[in-house]
Order: sequence, then C-alpha cells, then structure tokens
Amino acid sequence: MEEEKKQTLENLRKAVFEYDKELAQASAKKAVEQGLDPLEALDVMTVAIREIGDAFGRGELWLPDLVGASDAMQAAVPILEDEIKKRGETRKPLGIVVAGTVFGDIHNIGKTMVTTLLTSAGFQVYDLGVNVHAKGFIDAIKKYNPDLLAMSALMTTTCTEQEKVIKELEKEGLREKVKVMVGGAAVTEEFAKSIGADGYDPTAPGAVELALKLLGK
Repeated sequence: MEEEKKQTLENLRKAVFEYDKELAQASAKKAVEQGLDPLEALDVMTVAIREIGDAFGRGELWLPDLVGASDAMQAAVPILEDEIKKRGETRKPLGIVVAGTVFGDIHNIGKTMVTTLLTSAGFQVYDLGVNVHAKGFIDAIKKYNPDLLAMSALMTTTCTEQEKVIKELEKEGLREKVKVMVGGAAVTEEFAKSIGADGYDPTAPGAVELALKLLGK
C-alpha cells in the first residue's frame, strides 16, 4: 500500500512535468481514495510547478511549458482542496490574491503565468478569468478579503479599466485593505503610478517578487 501511495505522489509530480491534465485529475482522485494527506499531495505538485517556473525564469523553458504545467495542476487542485476542507485541515498561504484580466480584454496567457507562479510560491489565488467588470473585482474582494489584487490589461484601450477598478475600491472604502499590482503589455511603470497602483512588473517571475515585497515577505 505504501508503494502505491508513493506511486500516486510520483504520478502527480509527473503530471505537472508532462503537462498531463488527465493524469493529474486521476492521480488526485486516487490520492483521496488511498487516504493520502491532501496537503502532501498538493505540496508535491507545488514543488514541481515551482521548478518549472524557475526554469522559465532562467529561459530554459517557454510559455507553453508554463501554461501546460498550470493546466495540469489546476485539474488536480480542486479535488485536493475539497478533501482538505472535508478533513478540516488548513493550508496557510503566504497571502491571498484576487486576479483577473480587466473588462474589454480577453487575453489570458500573461495572467495565467502570473497566477501559476503565485500559486507555486505559496499564495492562495482566486483567478476571476478575463473580461472582468469593476463590480466583479469589487465583489471578489468583499468575498475573499485578499491581501493583493492583481489586474492584467494587454491593450491600451483597456488599461483605463485598471484605473476604474482602483477608483471603485476607493469609493467602496476598500482601497486601504488591499494592495494593487498591475501588469500587461500595454502597462508601464509611469501608468501604474499615475492610476495609484501599488506596484507594476513587466514579467511573470517579477510579479511574484513584487507580490512578496508588497506584503513584506
């Protein structure tokens, strides 16, 4: 039985490295059936994706590698997190992040890179997806009470939505409760400062460093 459990953990790791969503999902279900500690199973995948993120940061792997690994991990995470809740266990994150691509913009890859690397660094990330209205961000902040809000905009025409969200945060009395980081191809350091964001970084690995810095980690 112990050998079977070891094999299941190895399969979870393998699924991330081989970008295999089906194997990740099946192995997560098997881990639950075998009574494996879901926190341990999650840690195995987190370590694997962190290795991929580090290799990406060094230029040894490419964007499709990071996206494929992220997809595999996301296939398993809900199953393991559900088991964590059932057991009444808790996973203490470095911080809580709400992330999304702003309204009018359907670009997903940059945001996915950032959320994947934040997750692998130990953050709890709630990814709202793309084309997110200001109200969607506000509602998520009220629901999840995050430490950080990460907004992406790849087009110059949608950058202004980031400013709109920050203004809505101020209007709702939430601005002081959450740090705001912005990014995307059309965003610059100057623009980030001009809209009152707390930070900006042009790269996904840099966004993780920025998140840690903003939270004093």
